[in-house]
Amino acid sequence: MTPSTASPQPAPENLGTKAAPGPAVQRKTALVTGVGRLAGLGAGIARRLAADGWDLVLTYWQDYDARMPWGVQPDDVERLTAELQATGAAVVAVQADFQDPGAVDRLMAAAANEAGSLQGLVLSHAESVDSGILDTSIESFDRHFAVNTRASWQVITAFARQVPAGGGAIVALTSDHTAFNLPYGASKGALDRIVIAAARELGPLGISANALNPGPVDTGWMDEQLREDLAGRQPGGRLGTPADVAGTVAFLLSPEGRWVSGQLVKADGGFSA
Repeated sequence: MTPSTASPQPAPENLGTKAAPGPAVQRKTALVTGVGRLAGLGAGIARRLAADGWDLVLTYWQDYDARMPWGVQPDDVERLTAELQATGAAVVAVQADFQDPGAVDRLMAAAANEAGSLQGLVLSHAESVDSGILDTSIESFDRHFAVNTRASWQVITAFARQVPAGGGAIVALTSDHTAFNLPYGASKGALDRIVIAAARELGPLGISANALNPGPVDTGWMDEQLREDLAGRQPGGRLGTPADVAGTVAFLLSPEGRWVSGQLVKADGGFSA
């Protein structure tokens, strides 16, 4: 199989093939965005879904990681893909620059070609660079809305147009950040409204849609002081983990969770109480 890429830049070598399911197993496939690091929320969600019997299409974008304090972990995508495949999941990994308006079309074409139809969608990608009202640049503002809001709407739309009989489920990770994180918080607030609209408009297609706020989860962006401060505000005395968040996502994608739709779910260990 040839390499997959949803950006004009060359993608690394092929990271997985889609194996035909056995005659006694009817596996579903989920698209999970923002799965570039082993420590990330996306990776935690992918692990849980693979354990639950899902095949996976994953997106990542290392240029974003290169701008973040944690930097690029060049082997993480390959290592995660191998880990997921060892559970029996078929995995396809695709680079996707969601700032590019054409990236979603290329991503969905690659997903259809290599993985078939999708029944689950988890939006865990994000542009997140702290700045406030007085120091946010137009370039940063536009980039946050392109990645967090416009691309998410594009993926939701494309997912709905290909969903098979029986429908599917959408979960979008969101945030309640506001002050001093203006473009991130505002773009996530707009995403919340898109998800609510999706629950109403796509419900007749058998699609549920929810926004999930996981609260503070340390995936490499906290320093020791912030980690201590936030843990002290948690009723349980600890920060959330990607596995904590993944359990709620798995439920919302499951048949039992599909009756929940159009909600802003706070699975944050009581942080917002």
